[in-house]
Formats: sequence, structure tokens, C-alpha cells
Amino acid sequence: MPETKKNLLITATVLMLLFAAFTAAVATYDVQPIGPEGSSVGFASLNGRFAAAVGSSDFWYILTDWLSMIVLVIPVGFAALGLKQLIARKSLLKVDADILCLGVFYVVVLAFYVGFDQFVINYRPLLIEGVLEPSYPSSHTFIFLCVMGSTMLQLPRRLANRSLAAKLQLLCAAVVVLVIVGRVLSGVHWLTDIIGGLLLAAALLGYYYAAICK
Repeated sequence: MPETKKNLLITATVLMLLFAAFTAAVATYDVQPIGPEGSSVGFASLNGRFAAAVGSSDFWYILTDWLSMIVLVIPVGFAALGLKQLIARKSLLKVDADILCLGVFYVVVLAFYVGFDQFVINYRPLLIEGVLEPSYPSSHTFIFLCVMGSTMLQLPRRLANRSLAAKLQLLCAAVVVLVIVGRVLSGVHWLTDIIGGLLLAAALLGYYYAAICK
């Protein structure tokens, strides 16, 4: 196994273990009913102070929700590329390996999203249209990081114009930062939701990078 691939796998595994340990801590440490409708929240003292300091913002909530359309369009684009290769090459095995891995990666990201929607760790600090919604980990944080991070890796592989690829990578990074900051300022997440989302995304991206690394 190439050294780079090995290091990526080790790093990704360490990050995933950190995410698992952090998730367990959020579910069990300093759990108090400080959320809406008396919902219990882990790291209650820390999260309560954070929520009080940040407040809430409808502007940032609406903006980040609209920006979420990006992470729907990009996977469709890569799926179309894979379908085009499949039709032209007449074999799934002849589709570029990194595109096939990307498809698997998207499925894994979706599985985590659905899983944490069903097995709730924390609920949001605010009711959304009067409804109590799961908030851990921040889905905007980890999905945006996963989709935009994998896109940043794909851009130099798919674009001959290196300058354009670099500019688009910077744009992807800027969008990720904007969304994460926006979710914080919107007040719909506890601090631990953001941290959990960052850890999960970093681990999943590490595995994807390792899978396609030569």
C-alpha cells in the first residue's frame, strides 16, 4: 500500500474514532433539559452559553437553506458524468474509478444523514415552524464539507485549465466557510453540533481521498 494512502486511512480512522467518542460524550455528559419543550442537551453548560451568546438570525437560516441547493446540484452533475461514461463505454467497470468511488461516498454521506435523523442525539435550540428537529451533527456542516471537499479534489482531474480549477476550488472553500458560519449565526445549532459535523466530514473525506489516491 502506498505510504500516502496508508497515512490517509490512518488519519481518517483516527478522526472517525474521535467523532464516535465525541458523539458518545454529547449523548451522556452534562445532559440537561435546556432545549425547546424541555428537550435534553449534552454539554448543556457549554452549549447553553454558546446559544445565549450567538442568538438567532432568520437571514442566515434562510440563506444557508437556499445555499443547500448547491449540494443537490453537484452530485447530480457527477452522476450525469458517470452515466455518460457508462453509456459510451458500455460497462460499469470502465467508468472512472474515482467517479464510482464518489457515488459510494455520496451514499455513505446520505446514510449518516438519515441515521442521525432517526437516532437523535440532540434537538435544535429553536423550534422550526413549531417542530422540534434533530440537530446533531449539523447536517449542513458535514454534507457541505463532504460534497464541496470531494468536488475540490475532482476539479483538477476534470478541468484542463488549472487556473480555472484553482479558482473554483477557492470558491468551494468560500461557500463551505459561509455555510458553516451562517449556521452558527442562524442559532439553529448547538456548538457541539458544528464540532460533530466537522469531525464526521473530515473522517469521511479522508476515506474518500484514500480510496482514490494512487
